[in-house]
Amino acid sequence: MGGACSRKQERDNKDSPTRGLSRRYCKSGTLKWWTSSFSYPSVDFHLRKGECPPLLDLCIQKINEDIDKYNTFSMLPRDISQLIFNNLVYSRRLTSASLEAFRDCALQDLYLGEYDGVNDNWMGVISSQGSSLLSVDLSGSDVTDFGLTYLKDCESLISLNLNYCDQISDRGLECISGLSNLTSLSFRRNDSISAQGMSAFSGLVNLVKLDLERCPGIHGGLVHLRGLTKLESLNLKWCNCITDYDMKPLSELASLKSLEISSSKVTDFGISFLKGLQKLALLNLEGCLVTAACLDSLAELPALSNLNLNRCNLSDNGCKKISRLENLKVLNLGFNVITDACLVHLKGLTKLESLNLDSCKIGDEGLVNLAGLEQLNCLELSDTEVGSNGLHHLSGLTGLTDLDLFGARITDFGTNYLKKFKNLRSLEICGGVLTDAGVKNIKELSSLVCLNLSQNSNLTDKTLELISGLTGLVSLNVSNSRITNAGLQHLKTLKNLRSLTLESCKVTANDIKKLKSIYLPNLVSFRPG
Repeated sequence: MGGACSRKQERDNKDSPTRGLSRRYCKSGTLKWWTSSFSYPSVDFHLRKGECPPLLDLCIQKINEDIDKYNTFSMLPRDISQLIFNNLVYSRRLTSASLEAFRDCALQDLYLGEYDGVNDNWMGVISSQGSSLLSVDLSGSDVTDFGLTYLKDCESLISLNLNYCDQISDRGLECISGLSNLTSLSFRRNDSISAQGMSAFSGLVNLVKLDLERCPGIHGGLVHLRGLTKLESLNLKWCNCITDYDMKPLSELASLKSLEISSSKVTDFGISFLKGLQKLALLNLEGCLVTAACLDSLAELPALSNLNLNRCNLSDNGCKKISRLENLKVLNLGFNVITDACLVHLKGLTKLESLNLDSCKIGDEGLVNLAGLEQLNCLELSDTEVGSNGLHHLSGLTGLTDLDLFGARITDFGTNYLKKFKNLRSLEICGGVLTDAGVKNIKELSSLVCLNLSQNSNLTDKTLELISGLTGLVSLNVSNSRITNAGLQHLKTLKNLRSLTLESCKVTANDIKKLKSIYLPNLVSFRPG
């Protein structure tokens, strides 16, 4: 019955510096908050009116409802047992008692990240899947070093996620040191892993992806990665213990394609050890102690296409060397002391697709240098000195899909230049002097999915009327404006809206709830609320 279960595809997410917010829904910046770090596979019951669901779906749903009646599913085909397990997890009905029914079911994927109650007592059933088990996610669980001893017999395991498992230490690493088929291993935010404990990684010769984000005790431990010749992705973000000394062992990882060492103590000297990594395509140096001098080393990375230099010690002095990075597609220069003089050196980066200049001393005239970047689709100009005239220089970039002008000096007149950006999916014009008259030009951008007009205090209910035709909107923010409850009627047409923010407006949570209950079935987040 049925085919093999589809495998969950792992997705990266951007963690905030704190763990206080839910990792399923986190807010980062303004429109860029809607992310999901984990989703449980489930049975899909989306049906047209009058349509009968498949028999298998009905059976699984019935089993879910009567789960306490079943002692074992081991006699069922593996793919059916897997579907039942997935549905129980998705509906949050799986318990330590009902888990016992899945003992010896030869399941392949056990995604229990952020699931309540998971501890060492669950590990016996998990390990009973034996050589069939391919992927396990125990993120945020109470599993300890002892619990990991159960995994020794799961020799086929290729993916193991132990993020935020506070009770796992070097002893636990020893338990998984023999899982030589592992290709993906994640230990985010672990204070107990030490450099010595990392010796357990040296035997994981098939490892392709290793995530040690926010592990503060691993300085000196990267030497144990030297033999991992298949390693392509290494995440060391927010490991402030990492220094230049740790970079030298990485010079031997010839397969490395992605390296993230943001907020570390690495300097220009440390970056020089990376010059031989011919396949390195993504390098995240945000918040590192580097200067423009590191560009000499970066120029010797022929595959480098994604470079993050946000919050580094960059100034106009030495930035001429950026012009040598001709293969860049993504460049982040935000929060550096650079001016229009630096932008002159970006003219030759014709492959550039995304450019971040957040909070730089960039003005209108500097944008002239971006006019020839025809591949550019994402441009971040928030909190710069760019005004309406600067948008004129960008009018030829008709492929733009994301434009962030948060805090920029955009007037109603300036929005005339936006009309040419027919492909825009995300637009932010916040904290300015925009009025309803300027929104008339925005209403023509029919491809918009996310629109942020917050902190424009002169906007009225007329604005909601003008954008009522933007039926593709998923996220809308018009906070700190003059919008009232009467204006909410214009949002009835926005059936795809999932996020609505109207803080500091003359609108209450009850007003929005009424609108949601009748007209906006997909709305899952709203403020006030």
